Amino acid sequence: MISVNDFKTGLTIEVDNDLCTVIDFQHVKPGKGAAFVRSKLKNLRNGNVIEKTFRAGENVVRAHIENRAVQYLYNSGSEYTFMDNETYDQFNLDKKQLEWEVNFLKENMTVNITSYQGEILGINLPNNVDLKVVETEPGIKGNTATGATKNAKLETGLNVQVPLFINEGDVLLINTTEGKYISRA
Repeated sequence: MISVNDFKTGLTIEVDNDLCTVIDFQHVKPGKGAAFVRSKLKNLRNGNVIEKTFRAGENVVRAHIENRAVQYLYNSGSEYTFMDNETYDQFNLDKKQLEWEVNFLKENMTVNITSYQGEILGINLPNNVDLKVVETEPGIKGNTATGATKNAKLETGLNVQVPLFINEGDVLLINTTEGKYISRA
């Protein structure tokens, strides 16, 4: 059990039999009445964000989330196969669980998996990944005023906006939280 007065961003708790991560919280002390904590929570099972108000001093159950390093092996249709780096056990995750992460997964890539009491909640990607450009238009010199960009398709199928000097075959550093170009790798 943990008091709502001890909330921190990123803390994982159980609320109404759901696992939630604290995204934002605010301690409110009105002039009249008791203090309370207004919080914004993200459900780890379905991704919904809810706002919930707790009375000051109220206790909630703290959820102990386990993170393990796993290796992405391959995908077959809508199933993505991973292998635990310690036990060498293989398991599949459905494409619905990996909607955003699919854009950055390359074979033999090491990622962290998040689980709670044996239930796999999702994967955590590194902040940046190196991806190869497979398709882009050639940049035309002279049509730039400031910071001109063009569309590029990466090896995973993700489309990103890149500067005009990027060519097919270049390896780029891509931010996994926003899906944006950072630099050449």
